Amino acid sequence: MRKRTGSRFGLSALALLAGCAGTPPPDWALEAHGAMARTLDAALQGDARVEAAEFERARAQLSRTGRPGLLARAELMRCAAHVARLDLGPCPGFESLRIDADAADRAYADHLLGRADAAAVALLLAHHQAVQRRGEAALAGVDDPLARLVAAATLLQQGRAGPGTVALAVETASERGWRRALLAWLGVQRRMAEQRGDAAEAARVQRRLDAATAAPRRAGG
Repeated sequence: MRKRTGSRFGLSALALLAGCAGTPPPDWALEAHGAMARTLDAALQGDARVEAAEFERARAQLSRTGRPGLLARAELMRCAAHVARLDLGPCPGFESLRIDADAADRAYADHLLGRADAAAVALLLAHHQAVQRRGEAALAGVDDPLARLVAAATLLQQGRAGPGTVALAVETASERGWRRALLAWLGVQRRMAEQRGDAAEAARVQRRLDAATAAPRRAGG
């Protein structure tokens, strides 16, 4: 089988739905892969309509396999995108399928809640383990942008996210054009500036928030 590289679950983890290396992936896997990619991007942009429609397409393809573990993984991937945009809390779609999920997926579900114990952390991919051990110092080493945002969100839930963590999350979301995630992380950045009495920084962040929420101008208007 394909080695599990990249995030669990960042965009590169969509390859987990595409079967084994060396053999052409079946149609259901290709369709599910594309639909999940669009699901995650829509979630991070904040397009709820597209997100819901694409996720239903992905579920329809995965259900063809009769493998509830794959459905559980898809639910977990979607929840990871929501955690990345700071919609924090349980993942009910996954929890209803937890019994059929593998141990690593169950550990990752706990990780998304910021409460993975040592045994669960040991089942995470290496970069997530590094962030749990070293915190902000390891965050820049997470190559996958979605995984980086997820790792930052887990640090935030654990009370371990400093200004550097938040700044990196802001720039990650900004570079990808993930507006919903960007707005969430900018909000955190502004609150941090306000709490330490840095009015100039809070005003700078507010200008970025204003720019991100400004309605586009109509041509000729």
